[in-house]
Amino acid sequence: MDLILWRHAEAQPLRDGETDDLARALTPKGERQAERMAQWLNHRLADSTRVLASPALRCQQTARALGRSFKTVAAIAPDAGVDAVLKAARWPGAGEPVLVVGHQPTLGAVAALLLAGQDASWPIKKGAVWWLRRRERDGEVQVALQAVIAPDCL
Repeated sequence: MDLILWRHAEAQPLRDGETDDLARALTPKGERQAERMAQWLNHRLADSTRVLASPALRCQQTARALGRSFKTVAAIAPDAGVDAVLKAARWPGAGEPVLVVGHQPTLGAVAALLLAGQDASWPIKKGAVWWLRRRERDGEVQVALQAVIAPDCL
């Protein structure tokens, strides 16, 4: 199973007096980051890839850049836990690749747990993708890192 973790692109900061974190939109730079990464992803994603996005506006905008249908999943909103992301993705048993458009520190914690078995939060840059693949080799289950790419590298 492939699990692709895509951190939302750069978003507007909360302004003085604003309290609705879910309403923060992408900046113009964030829109460009999302478009570049979406183009890269669309050249590599299987047609069967299931796309899940946090309800936060910045994640919705990032996911929309793909031009594919996606499902909004409240359980992967900001401050979601690792277990919520893995459950939404149906890890490790999903029959199709899953792309999760979400937030830090949760996505970094998912990567740390799956790749190193650590309870940590690895840094994932805004707009970046971490592509993980669960596979079996010689009877041993492994999680391999397929790709890590940030939008400024495209």
